[in-house]
Amino acid sequence: MSGMSRIVKTVTNITFPLVLIYGLYVIAHGHLTPGGGFQGGAVVASGLAMILVAYGSVWTMGKINEKHLSALESVGALGFIGLAFLGLIFGTWFFNNYLVGDEFLFGEIGKGLANINTAGVIPLMNFAVGLKVIAGLFAIVLVMAYATRLKEGK
Repeated sequence: MSGMSRIVKTVTNITFPLVLIYGLYVIAHGHLTPGGGFQGGAVVASGLAMILVAYGSVWTMGKINEKHLSALESVGALGFIGLAFLGLIFGTWFFNNYLVGDEFLFGEIGKGLANINTAGVIPLMNFAVGLKVIAGLFAIVLVMAYATRLKEGK
């Protein structure tokens, strides 16, 4: 799979940051709106797939290594498991909404009902799941592009 025209690359350069921001927004606000770690991770992975299509698999594999994606996916899984174990160790105090009353971190900002810190550790778990989904889905797409390139003999 080779790169596309200059127009496709330009449109990708313009839209990729918007897709990335939207995906991160969906991950961060998953406890307030429909979405979460999986949905936002899928959005970001589709933006990375857009880069793969626009620039080609050779260029993308030169920039992003499959081993790095595997390590990133492992970090997301370990983050989720680590948060779960902290919940087992500290009990209900950890899963309660302890961030809202924290004057040091958020002050008066964190006392509203629709702020990002109103869900305790759920946003942190959403970020861990999002990281795992981004790395996992894009690794699948990258391997499929690599296999297609090998089949074509290029």
